[in-house]
Amino acid sequence: MRVPVNLASEPFRRDRPMLIAAAACAAALAALLGVLVFIIISERHQAHDAREAVARASAQVRAITAGQAKVDAFLRQPPNAEVLQRSVLLNQLIDRKSISWTRIFSDLEGVMPQNVRLITVRLPQITSQNEVVLDMVVGAKEPGAAIGFFKRLEESPRFGTIYGHSSLAPSQNEPLFRYRVTVNYDQKL
Repeated sequence: MRVPVNLASEPFRRDRPMLIAAAACAAALAALLGVLVFIIISERHQAHDAREAVARASAQVRAITAGQAKVDAFLRQPPNAEVLQRSVLLNQLIDRKSISWTRIFSDLEGVMPQNVRLITVRLPQITSQNEVVLDMVVGAKEPGAAIGFFKRLEESPRFGTIYGHSSLAPSQNEPLFRYRVTVNYDQKL
């Protein structure tokens, strides 16, 4: 039988692989630190550029706001305010006149089935975004016919989303189901 005998004052240890692995980890961590420092510096430059862009935009907004305040002050003067009111009124009248009733009824005729009747159409409203909104009342002997009309109206490229306001069941005087709806109409002004 063989008994191992170690006569050295310190036993033999295999430290070389551990030292090489530690050195490799240290080198990888140093490289990672270099990458992180580079990213931090580039982010700092980008943040600085962004702050400068925000400062320039804020200066432009202040300049535009000051110019708008001057224009508003000029328009609020009594002689100018009267001209402004008159021009707004004339523009509204021109917008109302530009709505073609013939075109509205022609487009409605294209989507309206035979068993649905158009009872009333109120004067089209023009929104602040220059969109035409129709408020109308339609009647049908059956609710399914009106629902079919509403589906065709929404699928049409000329009309938009329908907003229902109210509905009335048939009565002795009026044999039709009545529906009051509002719909966007795509007529360019």
